[in-house]
Amino acid sequence: MMSKLPGAVPEIPVSDVVAAAEYYHKKLCFSIDWLDAGIALAGVSRDHCRLFLAGPAFREQSGNAGPVVTWLNLDGKDEVDDLHRAWRSTQVILLSDPDSKLWGLHEFTAADPDGNRLRVFYDFATPERERAAATAL
Repeated sequence: MMSKLPGAVPEIPVSDVVAAAEYYHKKLCFSIDWLDAGIALAGVSRDHCRLFLAGPAFREQSGNAGPVVTWLNLDGKDEVDDLHRAWRSTQVILLSDPDSKLWGLHEFTAADPDGNRLRVFYDFATPERERAAATAL
């Protein structure tokens, strides 16, 4: 029997783990769960979202480099719009405004000071496809 997978916890490459943790806390409203500047690693969370912020010393052996894109899947268009408004009020680096795309995602993109991107979206096309398939039966 296959195990049920938990939510993924991405490792975000940052140049300064302390400064990054402060940005994620003050601007993106994440909690700093723990921070170890000695190994250049921090754990941050917000609701069901967990991230590791990894500085150069921690990433030295693995060689992973940024920037990276992390997709955050919300439960509705209003949630996407609300988060965009909230992040705008805290002066998050916003790269785009919420927009419903032809490919079925309502999304916007934000960034951290290291250029890592958070792509916030709601997939409105999948429920529409499921309804269309159900009525075709």
